[in-house]
Order: sequence, then structure tokens, then C-alpha cells
Amino acid sequence: MQTWKPDPTFYPSPKMAMRAPAEELAYVVAFNSSGDKRPDKMCVVNVQSGEIVGETPMPNAGDELHHFGWSACSAALCPYAPHPHVERRYLVVPGIRSSRIHILDTKPDPQSPKIVKVIEAEDIAARAGYSRPHTIHCGAEGVYVSALGGANGKTKLGEDGPGGIFLLDHYDFNVLGKWEVERGPQFLAYDFWWHLGFDSMITSEWGTPSMIEDGVNPELLLGGKYGHCLHIWDLRRRRHKQTMDLGVQHQMALELRPAHDPSRAWGFAGVVVSTEDLSASIWLWRRGENGKEWTAKKIITIPAVAAEEEQLPPLLKGFKAVPPIITDLNLSLDDNYLYVSCWATGEMRQYDVSDPDNPKQTGLVKLGGIVNKTPHPKNPDRPLSGGPQMVEVSRDGRRVYFTNSLYDAWDKQFYPDGIESWMVRLNAKEGGGLEVDKDFFVEFGDFQAHQIRLQGGDSSSDSFCFPN
Repeated sequence: MQTWKPDPTFYPSPKMAMRAPAEELAYVVAFNSSGDKRPDKMCVVNVQSGEIVGETPMPNAGDELHHFGWSACSAALCPYAPHPHVERRYLVVPGIRSSRIHILDTKPDPQSPKIVKVIEAEDIAARAGYSRPHTIHCGAEGVYVSALGGANGKTKLGEDGPGGIFLLDHYDFNVLGKWEVERGPQFLAYDFWWHLGFDSMITSEWGTPSMIEDGVNPELLLGGKYGHCLHIWDLRRRRHKQTMDLGVQHQMALELRPAHDPSRAWGFAGVVVSTEDLSASIWLWRRGENGKEWTAKKIITIPAVAAEEEQLPPLLKGFKAVPPIITDLNLSLDDNYLYVSCWATGEMRQYDVSDPDNPKQTGLVKLGGIVNKTPHPKNPDRPLSGGPQMVEVSRDGRRVYFTNSLYDAWDKQFYPDGIESWMVRLNAKEGGGLEVDKDFFVEFGDFQAHQIRLQGGDSSSDSFCFPN
């Protein structure tokens, strides 16, 4: 029998969440890129010992587990749609290739999650009109899921959309249906987040399945066909309100990280590459003073790094440079520090964004990278493949975890010699600065590790309804 008592990992405000107990486990999805028909799996890492202590294989091969999330979080405490009897218990785990969604129960044994439901692609297509589920966010009234493709999946190049958002029920995980009522001009999809205090959602753009599943398409890239816009929505009325075009040269506007404090109507977006100079960039969006129009401006530019042609994969040889390729962002719960993954150059950057209009770089760690292959201090003679990719920050802001695999087709394009998958931890210093934890280095064999979720919550999976 469930009781009307909030999950102890739910917190009304970010400041309260920062005082939560430290994580003991991390959940990490790992996909099989070998083609030998072994299924992908959920790995459970003991973050104290740095060891994999549990694995849950999926029931089918070929899912390509990618992003995933908790079914419930602190958003369940919002006063307009309270659900205090749900728990941070279930992991919602999509397969970006198969369009299946797996529901894993972590409560009976946190080290051995059990699959309790599989939502098939046909159900998502029939009920919501979408395919390729990608990002999971736990909302106040259900589980929100972004999808990259339309119901028919991968069809004609660039036309197999639109992508968008659908909802799952909190309790039985049935597909409720498409979220959008009036989608306006939105066609490409990727990430989404919201400002609960302002009834606003923001979405970003990548590409349809045919544009991404075989790797980066140079013609699409140079032709400005990948996503380069942010979209503002009325969260409650589910209607498109505004498009912010970042410029056609700013290709692949991906990760979104809004301020955690719901009284702040601003956040950060990462742009993978500029077709003008191969740089990457971070953009600040903000609600206008009139409360109607939103604005976006570039606040950080990360330049490409020159390299010799023989050091580069075929895709980059003609450019004679390595683009940073921003693949993930994370924002500490106090909204003070932004973490930026530069996957191709092998850098994890930390910026002080306490004044979001004037960010200051405060930390830099180099591991892996296409050219440098910077080793981990635990094994200084071993060059590392891949680079900082999916990043997760502990609730207190003191520990930063990341893995090194992006997406199977893209891994093979940018790291054609192969990626040996790993997970590391950095220690964030008080007042800024990063150092590598010399003893924490987790390897995943011939599987590729991707997104990380921390037991009890983390800095990118909670949204809060009450200001600090």
C-alpha cells in the first residue's frame, strides 16, 4: 500500500537538495557496438570502490541505449500537480535505434535493477506518432520523453520527422500521447527543459533519424541542414510561442541546461560546431523584461585546434583541425558552475557562471582526445581513446563523473581505431578548479558506456518548484 509521503530524495528547492546524502551508486548504460548480437545493459557502479557491482542485460539486441532518466523526481512536489506518493524508483531507459523503452525497478535491490516493462516501438508510434525516443525528464504530471523521428522511423533523408515530445503515465508507464497541441514551425528535435516558475518550455534541434544514424553527413553539415534553433513553448497550454535562430552556421544546437532555481528565467545551450571555423559555442537564453520575447546570445566560444592531417580521421583531414565538439553540459545545483564536454579535443571545462552574462573559465582537465589521447593518472603510459562526453555532477557539486562514448556511428567516424570505454571522476574544488580522482577509473570491456544517473538524484535529473 502506497502512502501519501514524499520520497526522501525529493526536495522543494535546489539549496535543500545540495544537502542530500552523497551518492553510493551510479547507473550507467552501456551498448554493444560489436554487432555480435549481445544485448545492451545497465551497469551499476559502486562509486566508493570504483567497481561495477551489477549488470542488467536488455531482453533484445540492437537497442543502442543512449540517454535515460528517473521516472520521478523533485518536480513531484509542485503545488499545481502534486504526486508525493511516487518514488525515485524506476529508470526509464530508451533504445535510440530500436525505439523501445525499458522500465527498470531499482527498489528491491539497487545493485540489480529488474526490467518490469518494455514499451515497444509500435506502441509509441500508434499512441504518440513518434520514434527514436531520446531524452527523459520527470515532470510534475508525468514522464516526458523527447523523440527524434516521426512514427515511420527512418525514411527519406531529412524528412522522417517531425520529432517532438510525448508523455508516459507516472504509474503504469503507458504511453499517454503526443505532448504538443500547436507545434508551430518546429520539425527537428533533440533536448527539452523547462522553467516551471514561468510556465515555459525550451527545446533544441539535432536532426531526424536519417540525418544522424549513419554518422555526420558532411553535405548536410556544410549545407546548414542540422538544427540551429531554440524554441520557446507555453508549458501549460502546450503551444509553440517563439523560435530563436542562432544562425545557420551554428550547427547542432543540442544540450540545454536551465537554471535550477525556478525564479531564474535563463539557461545555457551547447552548439556542437560552427561551419565557419569549426569552433564550438555556449549560448545564454533569457526571458525578456516584457515577459514575452526571449533572447539568446553567444557567451563562450571554444576554438578548434590545429592538427596534422595524418593525426586526423578521414572526416577531418581536409580541415587540418580538431573541432571541440561539445556533446554535453551540466550545471551545478547552485547555478554557479557550468561543465562543458569537448569530446573531440579531450577536454572537460568548468566555467563560473554565477554571473551568466560573463562566464569565467575556472577549471580544465584533459583526458583522451583525437590527437592527444591524454592518459589517466592511474595508468600514465596508456593513451586513452574517446574523450569527455556524458557528464553528471553530484548534488553537492563536489564530484563530476563522465564517460567517453558518444553514439556508435559517430564514435566510428571520429575515432576509427575504436573506443575503449571508461568512466572517471573529477573532484571540484571549492571556489573553482578541477582535479582528476587518481584512483577512480572504471572500464566497460567491449561495451560503450554512455549516460550516468546517480542514486538518489543528480544535477541534471531534478527540477524544482520552490526558489532557494
